Order: sequence, then structure tokens, then C-alpha cells
Amino acid sequence: MIDPLYALSGFFVGLLVGMTGVGGGSLMTPLLILLFGVHPATAVGTDLLYAAATKTGGSLVHGLARSIDWRVVRRLATGSIPATILTMAVLSRFDLDSSAARGLITFALSGALFVTALALVFGGTLIGLYRARVQQLAPARTAASTVAVGAVLGVLVSISSVGAGAIGVVALVLLYPHLPMSRIVGSDIAHAVPLTLIAGGGHWLMGSVDWHIIGSLLAGSLPGIFLGSYFAVRIPERALKLVLAAVLFVVAGRLAYEHATSASSVFTAFSRRAVP
Repeated sequence: MIDPLYALSGFFVGLLVGMTGVGGGSLMTPLLILLFGVHPATAVGTDLLYAAATKTGGSLVHGLARSIDWRVVRRLATGSIPATILTMAVLSRFDLDSSAARGLITFALSGALFVTALALVFGGTLIGLYRARVQQLAPARTAASTVAVGAVLGVLVSISSVGAGAIGVVALVLLYPHLPMSRIVGSDIAHAVPLTLIAGGGHWLMGSVDWHIIGSLLAGSLPGIFLGSYFAVRIPERALKLVLAAVLFVVAGRLAYEHATSASSVFTAFSRRAVP
């Protein structure tokens, strides 16, 4: 059965994704945590499989348009897939219901949101300056750097479900300054499919996925993405990204505050027990 509140949230996030191209994981995971009170581990795992479903559709569109550079996808996956498997193996050693696991996920999520917001605000300026100074990187250095970026994304996405969008696109633009933007975006989306699927599968095996939420989110987000895509050419993209970045800063600040408060409570409780 479709939950109308989750479907409405999915529609809202899908609308922003359709208009800006980013914001899926950056908004969905904190929305599940802060608005619905979903456990951080469950929010991450649920969002990962939700993202795998939505990005599969996006990669099919880009594949038909021949706007995917599979060489770049292979390089990213070479780093991200082993890093994702290793990260999930480490996470499986933790009790995801513990305060330590909750704190780790919240901390990683708030940090990823801050970086994503900075990428939205300053990414265009940084890319412009970089392209004016750098014409072409050495092929071997580019390949190695792409694998390293994939590994970082694998760890970040596995823990927080954030990073495969804006952060991945900015990194690819810097590494491949002469690759058309459509192929950058298409390659990033295509790489996100196995990344989110493997990470989401790992969370599912650990029991941190809510399939009911996924169904409700998809019911709302798919119409939202189509409607957002329709309005994308009618609203200034720069204004939308600045608004989205402002929202991410606020959400990241809220998560960081909750993490600090939780850590302080744990420390206080530990100190009281330590005192005879």
C-alpha cells in the first residue's frame, strides 16, 4: 500500500532532481531521518536501492542517446566496487542500531552534504578556472585519479548514500576537461547504478532496507522527475541550484548539531559511569 506522505516526499525530491539533475540522495536520506524519524542506517539503505531504481532509468536514456563514456565508467567502477564491498564488510561488523553506528552515519552524511552544497555553489567557478589553466592531464594520471575518485565515492556512498551526484560530476569535469557535459553526466549516472545497487544490496543483507518506503517513494518521485524535467528549461538553473545548496547547508547543519548533541550525551553518560 502506498503511503501518501512518503509519496509526496518522493514527488518533491523527484521534482528537484528533474529540474537540477542533483539532490536525490542529498535530500532523500536526511528527509527520511529528520522528517520521518527513520533510523540513519535504514534511511541510507532504503535510499540506495531507491536511487539504483531511478538511476537505472536515467542510464537507459543516456545509453540510447550515446552519452555514456564506458571507459570512464569502468575506471570509476574499478575503484568504487572494491571500496564499496570493503566498506559494507566493515559496516557489517557494527551493530547498526548502536549509537556509535548512528553517529558515524550521521557524521558522514552531514559532511557529504556540506561538500555537495559547496560543489553546487562553487563548482562552476572552480571548473572554469581549472579549464583555463589545464588543457589535458597525462593519460596514466587521469586513469589512476579516476580509479581513486571511484574508491572515495564507494566509501562515501556506502556510508551516507550521498556523493555520486554533484561531487562525482565535478570530479569528472576536472579530470576530463574536454569531455562534453552530457557524457560527463551520463557516465556519472551509469556508474551510480552498480555502485548504489551493490551498496544497497549490502544494506539489505544487514536488514537496513524498508521496501514499503521504497515503493511509496518511487510512486511519487517518478511523476515528480517528469514534471521537473518539463519545468527545467523554464526556470533559471543557477537560481534553483543556489536554493538547493542553501537547503543542503541547513540540513547538514541540523544533522551536525544532532550528531554533536548525541556525542555529548554519550560522553557524559560514559564519564558518569567512569567516576566511582
